[in-house]
Amino acid sequence: MTVLVASDLDRTLIYSAAALGLDMPDAEAPRLLCVEVYQGKPLSYLTEAAAGLVAELGRTAVFVPTTTRTPEQYRRVHLPGPPPRFAICANGGHLLVDGESDPEWHAAVRGALADSCAPLEEVRAHLTATADPAWLLKERVAEDLFAYLVVERKLLPDEYVKELTVWAEPRGWTVSLQGRKIYAVPKPLTKSAAVAEVKRRAGADEVLTAGDSFLDADLLEAADHAWRPGHGELATAGWTAPHVTAVEEQGVAAGEAIARALSEHASLHWAKARREVIRAVSRGRD
Repeated sequence: MTVLVASDLDRTLIYSAAALGLDMPDAEAPRLLCVEVYQGKPLSYLTEAAAGLVAELGRTAVFVPTTTRTPEQYRRVHLPGPPPRFAICANGGHLLVDGESDPEWHAAVRGALADSCAPLEEVRAHLTATADPAWLLKERVAEDLFAYLVVERKLLPDEYVKELTVWAEPRGWTVSLQGRKIYAVPKPLTKSAAVAEVKRRAGADEVLTAGDSFLDADLLEAADHAWRPGHGELATAGWTAPHVTAVEEQGVAAGEAIARALSEHASLHWAKARREVIRAVSRGRD
């Protein structure tokens, strides 16, 4: 019996300084562990308590970091515990096995996208044409799979994301606003499809997931049990499902709460599996 834990990273398990949400007095703030450095500067953190829980997940479950980051961006993150054998990057576009992208999986994903949605070039052209330089900071393409804008949130008009969503929907694309980034992602490019493949390869019989954005909704829906933080797109929309637990905490405290829930559930599953193995061995001796 094996449990698979697939968790989103940014704003679910790990947090930038701007997303920490440390609204308590400084003397009461939790100790933090930096897990990512970018251009020589610390970038992403989790609490020390969450770090211990994540390390435990690596020992009691098939722990699969599941992210919209590109493989290059993911490799900057050094989570506590044993290095995960599997990781999902580019929202499911890359399935990393022992740190390397599986070429057959990547080719299959590209084939599916070519057959079912508007081309990336059309979407990128629309983003470039409609983004206002007054609030646009950067325009990027990730792995030739999807596009995103980095924006100044304070200047971003409320209606822009809504109008972009209406435009993208009939073209087979999803729009998601996460922090300072507006993502445009093909609907067939999903984290859940990649998790299903890892489940098959690992022989897992239970799947636990966590995430905070609309791009994580399919990941949460496909799980046996799932968790989302008290912040993010899903929380703002009030999104839920019968098997999804919405933790009350926000910011890095939510990351710790989710890590604790995942670890406790995985540990119970592991203990149950261990007892069944012991009983099976005992029956064999009898």
